Amino acid sequence: MPANLPPQYYALEKEFSKESDPHEKLRLAKELLAIMPKHKGTDKLQADLKAKISRLKKEVDSGAKKHGARQADTISHIEKEGAAQIILIGPPNSGKSSLVDSLTNSSPLIADYPYSTLKPTTGMMEFETIQFQLIDTPPISEEQLDTNVLSLIRQADLAVVVVDVSAPEFEKQLKVLFDRLEEKHVILTAQPAGETGDPRLAYKQTLIAAHKFQDDNGDIGLIKIQTLYPDFTIIPTSIIDDETLNNFRAAIFKSLGIIRVYTKRIGHEVDYVDPIILPIGGTVEDAAYALHKDFAFKLQFAKIWGEGKFEGQRVKNSFVLSDKDVIEFHI
Repeated sequence: MPANLPPQYYALEKEFSKESDPHEKLRLAKELLAIMPKHKGTDKLQADLKAKISRLKKEVDSGAKKHGARQADTISHIEKEGAAQIILIGPPNSGKSSLVDSLTNSSPLIADYPYSTLKPTTGMMEFETIQFQLIDTPPISEEQLDTNVLSLIRQADLAVVVVDVSAPEFEKQLKVLFDRLEEKHVILTAQPAGETGDPRLAYKQTLIAAHKFQDDNGDIGLIKIQTLYPDFTIIPTSIIDDETLNNFRAAIFKSLGIIRVYTKRIGHEVDYVDPIILPIGGTVEDAAYALHKDFAFKLQFAKIWGEGKFEGQRVKNSFVLSDKDVIEFHI
């Protein structure tokens, strides 16, 4: 029986054969297995690929042990917490760690010399009644690109490029970052990208934090970066300016395209904590499913409170919710 492999498979297989880094090779092997048609004609190919994946996993794990710690899994994959996972990337000495420290309680290592961030660290950033997980990462330059960072960018909900706009030649550093990631098939985009049809490519919606814009020459740098990247959302940031940090939090929320929905029990007041997070356009039924699928199945109707709505308005399961709506489920 013929294998009937799709064109994307052969393109990805070529990439796999050229790759030398075991972490990236393992990721590519898993993607090859995922897009391979599952039928009798591919049984042998599936078995061979699974064996390669097994060998690569052992190679990655043994490499971590040689360096004194079992860090491979925790560095290349971080469990998501909060409403969304946001990864911060940037050139050396861009100020990522100080920004994360100001926005969270993670206390990363902060130093005036480059490459002080050696491995990813996480912290939780509050925005009104929800929290976002921020990931600080090792810098990206011509000399350095930690392949684990590629996996973290792929899994994150949103990327933020942090650049010191007061630094001389920051434009060159930024171009190197974009180019090096593109070489590894990670494309930073100004808007959310749909399905590409090419499993090798990872398009990641990205904001740019124009950091240290209040330092000497920072105002000039801010204008320059706005000219160079007009399609991107650019957020001026400074750790000594609380307003810019609040603007950063709000920009993250807006870019994610999500809403917060609060629930209340029948006969009780609403408690504005721990909202249900839904994409814009989410419905009453979606909110019920977020609680439990059996709950959604039994749902008869709901009552809604919110801006522009009648208080306690009775709505159907297909009703489209808005940010900060309060919902009371009836089963």
